[in-house]
Amino acid sequence: MTRSSAADARPHDRRTAQRPPARRPARRCALRARALAAVALLALALGAAGCSLKGAENVNQIAGKQQFVAKCGSCHILARAGTKGIVGPNLDEAFRQGLSEGEARSTVRGIVEGQILNPNPEGAMPKNLVGSATRRDIATYVASVVARPGQDKGLLASAVQAPGAGKPAVEKAGKLQIPASPSGQLAYAAAKASAEVGAVTVEMPNTSGVSHNIAFEAGEHGSSGPGPVLGASKIISKGTATVSLTLKRGTYTFFCEVPGHRPAGMYGTLTVK
Repeated sequence: MTRSSAADARPHDRRTAQRPPARRPARRCALRARALAAVALLALALGAAGCSLKGAENVNQIAGKQQFVAKCGSCHILARAGTKGIVGPNLDEAFRQGLSEGEARSTVRGIVEGQILNPNPEGAMPKNLVGSATRRDIATYVASVVARPGQDKGLLASAVQAPGAGKPAVEKAGKLQIPASPSGQLAYAAAKASAEVGAVTVEMPNTSGVSHNIAFEAGEHGSSGPGPVLGASKIISKGTATVSLTLKRGTYTFFCEVPGHRPAGMYGTLTVK
């Protein structure tokens, strides 16, 4: 190398020596990987919590399940939600064929949301059943589980208490309180009750907005019985209904007389000692 060429090379060598080592791109990649991993964990957490992402919206499937049971379950069957209403269509059967033929669940969501928004004027579904956010939550939950075998998992599984799963009702000083399920399920809050021999006043608080009553017959007959009815309260959708009975030792069935409610599971057993 000549002196001039060596002199020309020295500034280039100094620039090369001052150039920072090639570590920043690798560091940026590592940071990006960590960010993507965090997003993935967040998505998993939302899925476990029963939530889903719809565009930029956080659609709450837990609230959707709760509101479906409260507002729609007394009319519709949906296996995953545990509802057994028979007034309206069985939703699992209504969508099963379409889904099996490739219909997208997003399409089902749109249909459900549209039916809630614009119900059939000749049907039983009332107008303005819920607001827009709740309507979206209900439709998203229904679309995610309809015609799908198995049971809800994670937080969705405990979003609504199982029918009749409350503590047994116990008579105190001649009064026995057996509430209707506050969630709107076709069930009482408790499926078991006990009382002493003699006169008793049975109270059925109902905060659900769904019409119910409480009636009694001798014997343990489950979803259907031979009767006769020993006593029955008025049918109410809000408030507290009462019925007075004189009980002998034995077993009785309490049930709702609204058509379809007892076969759907709205009954329980009273034991008198």
